[in-house]
Formats: sequence, structure tokens, C-alpha cells
Amino acid sequence: MTPSEPILSVGDIASRSGVAVSALHFYERQGLISSERTAGNQRRYRRDVLRRVAFIRVSQRVGVPLAEIRLALDSLPEGRTPTKKDWARLSRLWRDALDERIRDLEHLRDDLTGCMGCGCLSLRTCALQNPSDELGGSGPGPRRWLDGATEEED
Repeated sequence: MTPSEPILSVGDIASRSGVAVSALHFYERQGLISSERTAGNQRRYRRDVLRRVAFIRVSQRVGVPLAEIRLALDSLPEGRTPTKKDWARLSRLWRDALDERIRDLEHLRDDLTGCMGCGCLSLRTCALQNPSDELGGSGPGPRRWLDGATEEED
């Protein structure tokens, strides 16, 4: 960091981001954010860490694994605040994966109260939607959901 660059303490970052200090330390250990140390061994962060922490929080909230978040953050420039162009490039990289995740969540939402095709035979509707545990022959787990079928397709 250059002497003229504004730096923030871990407490400042925690307060501004709404993330606990312990979480910030965890993010740093995982290589998601970085800091420099003062002569007194205190962490100091560049202001762009606030955007990175916001990105981490939102990504985690929608279920993106930390390993994917780290890869995405690694593609951003070090030593300067990412630009709108940098974030747009990252967004394009994730678009297909996010669209797939959205489809999966919609499928789960729509099928959660009905039979997911697990072969459990524990619901009254199983006798209608999965007579004689036919789906059990297709493999373990929620076959309709995993195979992407819907009731309309059955």
C-alpha cells in the first residue's frame, strides 16, 4: 500500500461490511482478502476489500462455494480497486453457473411439497406418482429431481 492510500483497520472493515472480525480473519486465511501488517502487527486493508467482502457475502448467500469465490476473486486485479469492467467480466464468467443454480432452486421450490421421486413410499402420493417404487430402479436418491423431470413429463 502506498502511504497516501486510505487504509482501514479490521474493525473498520467489520463495521462497514457488517461482517464479524473473526469472519474477516477466516476470509484472509482462505485467501479471499488480503491485508498488510503495521509495525505493531495490526492488519490494515485497502478500501477495495469492502467490495470484495460484499461480493463474498452475496456469493455465499446464494450458495456459491468458497473455492469458486476464491477463483473469481483471483481473477480480479491486485493492487487496485476493480473497475466496472472487471466486475462485468466476472459476471459473464458466472452467468451460466448462476442460471443453472436458479433453475435448480426453482425446481426444488416447485417439487419440495410434492413427490421428488425418492422412492420412499412414505407419502400418500407415492402410490400414484411412483407405484411399486418404479423410480428405485433408476438409482438412489430423488430421481425425478436429479434427472430434471417434472410431473408434466411423467
